[in-house]
Amino acid sequence: MATEWNKNLETGNINIDNQHKELFRRFDCLMEACNQRKGKEEVHKVLLFLGDYVRTHFAMEEELQRSHNYPHYPAHKEQHVGFIRDLEKLEQQFDQEGVTLGLVIQTNQRMVDWLINHIFGKDKDLAAYLRANA
Repeated sequence: MATEWNKNLETGNINIDNQHKELFRRFDCLMEACNQRKGKEEVHKVLLFLGDYVRTHFAMEEELQRSHNYPHYPAHKEQHVGFIRDLEKLEQQFDQEGVTLGLVIQTNQRMVDWLINHIFGKDKDLAAYLRANA
């Protein structure tokens, strides 16, 4: 799966977009490592990064939503909670089994699919609301 950032993913909010770009950059590193048969070594680094970065990114988005009285905040936050739950499952799998090819594939598929769908749905809606209510 291609994880390349493109203009269609832009929300129009520079802070959100820059953080999304960094997430995509990290997934690109994972894909490149997989192509070079180094993917297993990179998974642990990606999981550690995601654990910290995603929580920081979500906290920033959620603060924007609360401070602008975003009406879809509860549903948006619930998606964030679900992503963190999935990420924690991958971290547990890593802790129990180590790095396996299955973990590499799951990390890429679950996280990238979720990120793209979340950006196209929830984050673009949030950015449009912020522009309209600035």
